[in-house]
Amino acid sequence: MSTIALKRTAIRNKSIMTVLTVVAAIVLPQVFHAVGMVSGTGAMLGSAFLPMHLPVLLAGLMGGPAVGVIAGALSPVISAGISGMPAAAVLPFMVIELAGYGLVGGFLAKTKLPVFAKLVLTQAAGRALRAAAVLIAVYGLGSQAVQAVQIWNMVTTGLPGILLQWALIPLLIYRIEGMKKRHD
Repeated sequence: MSTIALKRTAIRNKSIMTVLTVVAAIVLPQVFHAVGMVSGTGAMLGSAFLPMHLPVLLAGLMGGPAVGVIAGALSPVISAGISGMPAAAVLPFMVIELAGYGLVGGFLAKTKLPVFAKLVLTQAAGRALRAAAVLIAVYGLGSQAVQAVQIWNMVTTGLPGILLQWALIPLLIYRIEGMKKRHD
């Protein structure tokens, strides 16, 4: 294959990955919210298990920074436009956090670190970006829509989701990379 053909293939593959990530990041929360409505827990399942984070973290760690940041920024915006979730008060912070996951995960993707270490560093960076954005909104801009206590709440409420990410994402990456090696 020529260099131009290889570049086109790479761009096509990254575009497909970005679109699939955005779709998954919109559909997964809807599934969790539907199960929550049926079970009587409401939107709490989504808040606890962080289903929008899973595909974005995976995309950043596998697709690189461009795929990760685009999917991370677009997913909550498109989801809010379609379903109204995340709520307008939370939307900018979700965009910052998820874009941060995609960007940091993408930059760590090619490093020699173990997958779990890449994941933890990516999660920490995304959460730190969101916390910084909340603090800037509250103390720098005087926002009344959010409160600094949300930083602690997002960590404690999302612990089941963080544990789910720790269990699933390394397994999925190993599985997908193993499938790629067999096809090469």
